Amino acid sequence: MKKSKSFDLKPFFIVAGLLLLIFVIYIASRIQASDRRLIPISVIALLAGVFIEAKRLFEKWSTLLWVALASFVFSFLEFFPGRNERVYDFENHIQMWPYAFLFFFIILAISFNKNKTIARLTEGITLMQSIAVVYWVVDLHLYETNSLIVKVLMGIGLLFSAFSLLNAFTPFKLSRTNRLTLSIWSCFIMVLFAADNIYQTYQTDDIEIINSLPYGLLTGLQFFLLGVCSIYIVQNFFMLIMFLPGKSSFFNDQYFKDLKELKAEHINRYSDMQVSVFHSLFCVVVTGGFFYLNYRYKILPRNLAIWTVIVVFPFIIGIFDLVTKRFRQEQL
Repeated sequence: MKKSKSFDLKPFFIVAGLLLLIFVIYIASRIQASDRRLIPISVIALLAGVFIEAKRLFEKWSTLLWVALASFVFSFLEFFPGRNERVYDFENHIQMWPYAFLFFFIILAISFNKNKTIARLTEGITLMQSIAVVYWVVDLHLYETNSLIVKVLMGIGLLFSAFSLLNAFTPFKLSRTNRLTLSIWSCFIMVLFAADNIYQTYQTDDIEIINSLPYGLLTGLQFFLLGVCSIYIVQNFFMLIMFLPGKSSFFNDQYFKDLKELKAEHINRYSDMQVSVFHSLFCVVVTGGFFYLNYRYKILPRNLAIWTVIVVFPFIIGIFDLVTKRFRQEQL
């Protein structure tokens, strides 16, 4: 019997690659010729932050490059006309093109690194996040509102913040229920800060038109930090909205099965190790002191101050642990 010849896909990929290359050259020419700022520097800063954090997750450059290439190919779907798009505007699609790439890249990064993107939580982390929420409310002067809904939401937030404070300063056992509650609270905080950060970041001027170098660097840093945290923002968003039933799983057996698995993910990502009172006090002094100084002297924009603490604080805790450990060894 004759062996059947396998279909060679190599020529297809070569032709497809050449067509995409030609299309990219055409896009570049349209960007160059346009009077509009189609892809600002801020988007490049955003993508740089995503890539740097993704490299830490993927570890291997080859995996990162393959995921980037796949995301790049999928991103060209953005150039298809929208369902309700009556007049096709090619330049509008160019403006949205980097965000389409970012969307596919983040989804693939989460899929390949699910266990790594579900960040481990501790009592110290939720305490820090709760302090940040209090600062966020105070900085926005939300306590002065006359809205009943906002007052109710602040009351609920205050209860959860007090609960995280109680767990951080008492030796109460971190039961499964407590860990689930604190994990959901952490998700809510991250999604809230993400929405505020995205809104505040995109309210700033484009880097290209900023005349002040310090302000331009500050704006670039906001976009860069947004990129660094974007993978975890999306992951926390998914872990929160998955509590809602879908059309095909509206409180049926499948929904409760998925809900059980989701609860297990929340519980497993939260450490059952008690944080020492000294650690908790250090967290309150450092983060509370930083937020107070920033509120008093307006050193950084609110969103940048919060995300700087979220990104930097775990490293500070690590250094603090190392210093205290060496000090104890020297005392012995």
